[in-house]
Amino acid sequence: MAHKNGRPAAQDTPRAKRDALLGARLVEALKARHFDAFYCATPDEARQRIFSLIPPADVVAWGGSMTMEELGVIDWVRQNRPVIDRDKAQSREEKLELMRRSLLCDTYLMGTNALTAQGELFNIDANGNRVAALTFGPKQVIVAVGMNKVMPTLEEAVSRARHTAATINAARFDGVRGCTKTGQCTDCKSPDSICCSLVCTRLCCVPGRIKVVLVGGDWGY
Repeated sequence: MAHKNGRPAAQDTPRAKRDALLGARLVEALKARHFDAFYCATPDEARQRIFSLIPPADVVAWGGSMTMEELGVIDWVRQNRPVIDRDKAQSREEKLELMRRSLLCDTYLMGTNALTAQGELFNIDANGNRVAALTFGPKQVIVAVGMNKVMPTLEEAVSRARHTAATINAARFDGVRGCTKTGQCTDCKSPDSICCSLVCTRLCCVPGRIKVVLVGGDWGY
């Protein structure tokens, strides 16, 4: 299965070697915070790892995740697992109801806006469904993370989420926001803002419930 838009690190290159070294350290940092964690050098390896983590009978849902889309995981679960697919909704009300139901699914799939070198996840959300599922609800959450999302500190992770991930994501949706006019975060208070909830996940409350799959190369925004 070919990736869509992500950029895998070519193997045996300085970038791939750096990603592998950093990935190994991040796995240990995440495990120290009670996450399950895996480093996968290639998209194929990452896909197979994610597939192996989803039991055949699990009902699967997901938040908006370009990383999961780029890896081909969403297409795979649609074909191989029972799903709650909000993209099939015929109205705003139906979509919201499917998002609510997703909070009680077995496996929830998502990306993250940033990951610190200390193993903390940082995310920005509009409706809050993605960060809500990460915090509580689904039996397990699988987070796919490109190595481009790794920041040295929490402060830099917040900056990446606000000034890189959020400004690019905002351009995908209709509405009027400061960043869609200027290309950079203006700390707007627009009713259309996608930056309503800013959440740092510093520990996995139920050990192993959140599983982080690190992927070599650049994936997602």
